[in-house]
Amino acid sequence: MKNRFLLSQLLFWITILAVHAQPARRPVEVIVTTDRDDWTYKTGDKVQFTVTVLRNGSPVKNASVRYEIGLEKLEPTIKETKTAANGTLTIDGGTLKTPGFLRCVAWANVDGGEFRGLATAGFDPLKIQPTVANPEDFDAFWDNAKKELAAVPMDAKMTLLPEKCTEKTNVYHLSLQNTRPGVRVYGILSVPKKEGKYPALLRVPGAGVRAYGGDVATADKEIITLEIGIHGIPVTMDPSVYLDMGQGVLNGYPAYNLDDKDKFYYKRVYLGCVRANDFLTSLPQYDGKNLAVTGGSQGGALSIVTAGLDPRVKWLGAFYPALSDVTGYLHGRAGGWPHYFDKNGVKTNNTKEKLNTVGYYDVVNFARRVKVPGFYMWGFNDETCPPTSMYSAYNVTTAPKELKLYLDTGHWTYAEERDLMNNWLVDKLKGK
Repeated sequence: MKNRFLLSQLLFWITILAVHAQPARRPVEVIVTTDRDDWTYKTGDKVQFTVTVLRNGSPVKNASVRYEIGLEKLEPTIKETKTAANGTLTIDGGTLKTPGFLRCVAWANVDGGEFRGLATAGFDPLKIQPTVANPEDFDAFWDNAKKELAAVPMDAKMTLLPEKCTEKTNVYHLSLQNTRPGVRVYGILSVPKKEGKYPALLRVPGAGVRAYGGDVATADKEIITLEIGIHGIPVTMDPSVYLDMGQGVLNGYPAYNLDDKDKFYYKRVYLGCVRANDFLTSLPQYDGKNLAVTGGSQGGALSIVTAGLDPRVKWLGAFYPALSDVTGYLHGRAGGWPHYFDKNGVKTNNTKEKLNTVGYYDVVNFARRVKVPGFYMWGFNDETCPPTSMYSAYNVTTAPKELKLYLDTGHWTYAEERDLMNNWLVDKLKGK
């Protein structure tokens, strides 16, 4: 039992440190780039990829390079192996006739190990349009769901966490009643100790099952913060509990009840974000007007969803949003995480009932309804949330928006990105 506890603690902290983290460097690097600095082309333009194999910063002569080129997440159309005589190989990547992305993935065998790199060329990405249906009764469905939520008492329970408090901030474990009695939303609430009125920031989570520590650093800047979980379980339990649940009862949760729009797993999740805002805006310390939401991946999706559902939100900050244009696979291109209709899921998920459900939950249809400024960040090399899917949501957003690209990033961020997002949110919330 002791060894299991220590293992669960280790896995917990590895998970926390891995969220958004830049991958560690390896002794051999395979660097793939395009022949344009911005990796962006017009449809019909031809792209050239360059593969460079480095060991200790120097080219590896006569490196064997295997590469594949094709649309993201789909079967490659080019598969070849060549020798990079001077450590560099130039490849004709072809073109696209319609807006989208071509990806080159390269592997090099050096010193008995295989090393990988990739680059992704965008073809008129700002012209990508979604494939997912926009249900005629979408607004009525969610208006009715919010009315039902409003009829459920919030029943807020706050438990002070003295070990997490700072000189400036009180930190609580928070429990709220969600869509019906007995169904809860849990999170970590951080409130400035100094008497006054403050803006509020809701942090929504990426995928997975884990504990949360809250955002005390932002609260120390005189901003109320609430970081929530989505699974209706306390967020301060032993890491082994989340490990067991993630591998057991919550394994595969993104597809639970996908055949029923009223029972689908994410209905309670989306409404839980609204319920979290119910609580934040009810606090006597809240300034009554400044509320923002932010997150990455599943949290990027939830940020857009929450802003689309809740007019109290004034700003949103989203890293690489998931759950965007998930039906892309049914139209010959990549769809968003969790890839319901890719080659592994299409046989079981391509049904009338499930296709009907996704229209009510796809981020694209919430993005259509966002009316507040948003700051968005992602990279072309994201293999979890393909850029085609993210642009599908971004391009239908008519509200003020800014997209900051870090082209080479996959499903991770540089520290500079996180700082830029945090500073943008703080400045907006504090009226700077």
